[in-house]
Amino acid sequence: MISAKAIAARIETLAKEIQTAFKGTEKLVVVGLLRGSFVFIADLVRELDLPVEVDFLEASSYGSGMESSREVRILKDLRGEIQGRDVLVVEDIVDTGHTLHHVVNLLRSKGPRRLETIALLDKPTRREVDVKATWTGFEIPDKFVVGYGIDYAQRNRNLPYIGAVRFT
Repeated sequence: MISAKAIAARIETLAKEIQTAFKGTEKLVVVGLLRGSFVFIADLVRELDLPVEVDFLEASSYGSGMESSREVRILKDLRGEIQGRDVLVVEDIVDTGHTLHHVVNLLRSKGPRRLETIALLDKPTRREVDVKATWTGFEIPDKFVVGYGIDYAQRNRNLPYIGAVRFT
């Protein structure tokens, strides 16, 4: 669906937009939502010409299935403090919106100075919660995808591209 080359080019463009938006920040805390965002966050922060700190939060609403349970559980919270700081939440894919909505509310309660979001992929046709990432890499149709950190039952995270899963 989306080649490694297209992903790299889009990340370069997004990084420039983020740099402009956060120009003058003392330090940008980039929060990756595990596990699907780990490849995206690594490539994104390498493109940012800003002082960054990386932290991770693990939230789950899927388990090993294909459908969201709509119940978001925080499995790993942030290590660092974000009160009064600039924060960028990095998500792999916004589907129903439950996870991003929950995480944004949780992080806002911790008092960041500014909180923005970025998602590599967006499936707006699946949205159940009114949430939209500040920046989006690609809008995709309602297909189950893998690659570039995104998995199906812990498989195919290592693909350098985004591909649609075909079930036979």
